[in-house]
Amino acid sequence: MARVSSRSIAILGGSFDPVHRGHVALARHFVNLLQPDELRILPAGNPWQKHGLEASGRQRVAMLQRAFDSEQVPVVIDQRELQNDQPTYTIDTLRAMRAELGPDVSLIFLMGADQLQHLDSWQGWRELFGLAHLCAAARPGFALTGRLVPAEVSREFERRAGTPTQIRTTPQGNTFLAPNLAVDISATDIRKALHDGNNPAELVPNPVLDYIEQHHLYKS
Repeated sequence: MARVSSRSIAILGGSFDPVHRGHVALARHFVNLLQPDELRILPAGNPWQKHGLEASGRQRVAMLQRAFDSEQVPVVIDQRELQNDQPTYTIDTLRAMRAELGPDVSLIFLMGADQLQHLDSWQGWRELFGLAHLCAAARPGFALTGRLVPAEVSREFERRAGTPTQIRTTPQGNTFLAPNLAVDISATDIRKALHDGNNPAELVPNPVLDYIEQHHLYKS
């Protein structure tokens, strides 16, 4: 008999250098869709696929607190990866969360559909499904069967497709593709705009932009 989850936690990881409106929109989209009991934000410490983070961990946490200070669900900024000076892998973080929270909690890992394009390069990516549900938000027109998504990732995502109710009420193993989130924002572009002396107010929540200006972040 399958386990039934009475508690669900949505997890949004990322470098958040800086956090932007796309991150907030993705989180809110899935909170509205899945109705989790908690939104857990997971800033990366030393992500092996990215280099040269400009803001410190403390500064990124401060920006996240400002970006997610008025959500309809309790928000936790999980700083475990910031406290690890070794390369961080999603698989290890999810294993640790599962060990702490037990086998019955629904863990829902959120991502943008662009991450599906290189999911097969993630450490132990197939094992992720044994620890959490994977949910991706895509722009209109995105297709799992498109040439940019590796075939084995597409097959795994399609065969595990579940409903929001299944994802909320079971611990792990399902996937969901939300195909109507029209957000395309790049932290790289935001940093470049700030380096160039421009104000990307349409891309960054106002409290975050205020923090960036007050602390003179992303200056040339």
